[in-house]
This record gives sequence, C-alpha cells and structure tokens, in this order.
Amino acid sequence: MALTILIIDDEENARKNIGEFLGTKGYSILEAATIAAGREFIQKGEGDIILLDVQLPDGYGPNLLVEFAAMPDRPPIILFTAYGDIEMAVEAMKNGAHDFLTKPVEFEQLEKSIQRATEMVSMRRELEHYRQSQRRSAEFVVGNSKEIQTLVSYAHRASMASVSVLITGETGTGKEVLARFVHTSGPRATKPFIAINCAAIQTTMLESELFGHEAGSFTGADRKKVGLMEVADGGILFLDEISSMPLDIQAKLLRALEERGFRRVGGNNMINVDVQIIAASNRPMSQIIKEEKFREDLYYRLKVVDLHLPALRERKEDIPELIGYFVRKMNAKLGMNIREVSQRAMQSLVDYSWPGNIRELSNAIERATLFCDEDTIDIQHLPADIAGIF
Repeated sequence: MALTILIIDDEENARKNIGEFLGTKGYSILEAATIAAGREFIQKGEGDIILLDVQLPDGYGPNLLVEFAAMPDRPPIILFTAYGDIEMAVEAMKNGAHDFLTKPVEFEQLEKSIQRATEMVSMRRELEHYRQSQRRSAEFVVGNSKEIQTLVSYAHRASMASVSVLITGETGTGKEVLARFVHTSGPRATKPFIAINCAAIQTTMLESELFGHEAGSFTGADRKKVGLMEVADGGILFLDEISSMPLDIQAKLLRALEERGFRRVGGNNMINVDVQIIAASNRPMSQIIKEEKFREDLYYRLKVVDLHLPALRERKEDIPELIGYFVRKMNAKLGMNIREVSQRAMQSLVDYSWPGNIRELSNAIERATLFCDEDTIDIQHLPADIAGIF
C-alpha cells in the first residue's frame, strides 16, 4: 500500500535525510518547516502518516494533537525531538500520539514505528471499504452475470463523474434501485436523492413540482413553492417514467440542464443548482422519439451514460443470489430464521419466467417466508403459478 508521509520539521537536513530514507522504502514524502504549513497539508487530507517535531519556529508541535483530536480518521502522528523526556512522551501519548522518538532518529526504529502506523492506516481503510460495501449492498445486489457486473461498473463510474444517466428496462427490473446505487456509491451520497414519477403527476402540475412556483403565479398558488430540482441541489434528481413527460416540460428541463439553473413558475430570478439527473423509462426511447413524443436533443442530453437493465428471465444465473438477499431481508423484517431454500423450490424459482421481474421475485420470497414455519422454504410455500401447482 503506497502511503504518503508528511514530515513537519524546521531542520532542512533532518527532513532531507529522513525523506530520502523513507523514499527508498516506497513512501511518498511531503515536507513542511512550520506548524502552519503542516496544518495546511493536514486540513487538505494530505499525509497518511505525520512525523512531527516538538519545537518549531511558530509553536509547540504537540498542540497539533489537540487541535486535530476530533478529526475523523486523524493520521497517526509520530513525534520526534531532541528535547524529549518521559513526562513529555506520556502527555503526548495521552493526546493521541502514535509514537515518540528522540533525535537523532535511528532509521531502524523509525521504520518499525512507521510500519505500525501503516498497519493502523491499512486497517482503517479496510473498515471504511467494508462500511461502504455494506452500505451499497444493503440496497443493491450485483449478481453473477457478466452483463450486470459490467452495468454496475458503468453506474459507479457515472456516479463518480456526476454525469446524467438514462436507465431503461422493463417494469420491476430495479431501475430506481440502480439509481439509488449511483447515489450511494458516489460523491453525492450525503446529499439529497429526490425521486419523482412523471407519469403519476398531472400534466398541469408537473412543471410546478419540478421547478416550484411563486405566490400568485396561478389560481390556487397562495404561497411560494420550492420545486424538487431546488430541493435536490447538490444531490440527485431521479425522473422515473420520463417518457411520460409532456413536450413543453421537456423543453424547460433541457434548458435547465444546459444552463444549470431555472426560474420558478411566475418568477423572474434564475435559481442556479448543481443537480445530477438520472432518468428512467420502461419504454424504448427510440420508439417514443419516432412517435415525436420525446425530444431527441433532451434524449442525448440525458444519456451521457446509458444503462439498460436486462429482464430477470435474461439473467437467471443471478436468481439464487437475489433469493438469498431477499430471504435475509425478510428474516429481518418478519423476525424469521429461514436458513435455506429446497432444491425443488429453487429449481421452480429459476425456471419461472418472471414477467414482473425482480419486484415479483421479492414479493414471492416475502410470501414464501410468511407461510414457512420451518427453516427451509419448500415448493408448497411458493405462489401456485411459480410452483406449477394449479
């Protein structure tokens, strides 16, 4: 694991000698001659491990321990000084110092101390990776099929780049789930995820829902309304069933995306926003464009990344993993302890055509879990059409 070590020491020769030695060990080196310069590196998150002198021109080095005590995942700090004593060392360790070395620094001792610090950094990174993967897997199952794994890889890249995404696929294939994966796996994870179903809102109200309106802008608008695009500022706006959006609203959405801003209905002031748009459709967009029901320019503006979710019948190899996920989810929800699915029940689940896709599978497993009194889901616990019982 390549780490960066920040050396904060006012002695140039000391920085040079230590830096050259650690450079031969594969570490990247940053140097600072003062507390102020070192503080800038730390505040920017630069420096995985800190080597800190005690006596510096602009202050007392160990004060940085107190200053950054509340910093999440503060880098391990190793103090070294020619003026050290036991009392100072004990106080520094109480304040969170990783180690305490005296000058002149013995390279063998320094290397051992840095190795211990490296192990701490490595552990923190593994824990963070685990937390991130748990957060993502809590709402999304990748599956074993190559197609779906590639799809998720593209979705993650789109999330990191914050570009517009168009998700297509049959009803129940998990378009909103994939959209939420884009949200949780990217830099906007702590910002809002706002979803709107364009087909479920009256045409006359959709513009107001998206962009908001000013008081008195139309009959019944007795107060100002903040639109969902404004609410989603900094985060993601998920436009489900965008193929149902009226052409006049499409034109206004296109302009909002190009200008990164909009005006409320009845308003004059431009409201600038930073919103990543994810749109979804269960109908082929090319056909809707041919029917002149969707603007081609908006289509290309939305599909910077185009993700097509295959139907569940086209990715049967993923069904066992999905079943395992839904069983665990239902166990937690219903307080059950289902441990497995019988071979014949699994075969029926895999053979079924799943016209309702993943949503139908989820409902089937919930039903099976509800009616299972043992620790194994069997054929009799499945819906009749799936089990082949008529």
